[in-house]
Amino acid sequence: MIYGIGCDLCAIQRTEKSLRGAHGATFAKRVYGDAEQAALQLPWVQPPTKTQRQSAAANFAAKEAFLKAAGRGLGGFDLADVQALRRKSGAPYYVLSGSAAAWMEENGLIAYLTLTHEGDTAMAVCLLEKR
Repeated sequence: MIYGIGCDLCAIQRTEKSLRGAHGATFAKRVYGDAEQAALQLPWVQPPTKTQRQSAAANFAAKEAFLKAAGRGLGGFDLADVQALRRKSGAPYYVLSGSAAAWMEENGLIAYLTLTHEGDTAMAVCLLEKR
């Protein structure tokens, strides 16, 4: 049974600006979990590649999509506890920790994720399903 569906669009340039700004390292730690930071090579010392820029924005959209599917809003969980990672095949998946993982377990939910990007925008869709 479907518990919730969420989607989000994210401007790639906006995410890049946040990550490359004066407080980029702080933003990265607050928003991206350790595994995401490693995958995205955050904080960015060198100019990011196109793939890094797209992935950072898609990951941010994945967090927002999860929050929408959960019906919790921005205050529901720490963003860094909702990580979007990629399998070797490139397929995205969630890794949850902290209160997000506990909430998922308490509610018997499984999270599914899909990501895409085109031009200046990245998009994520999250589906939460009852086990």
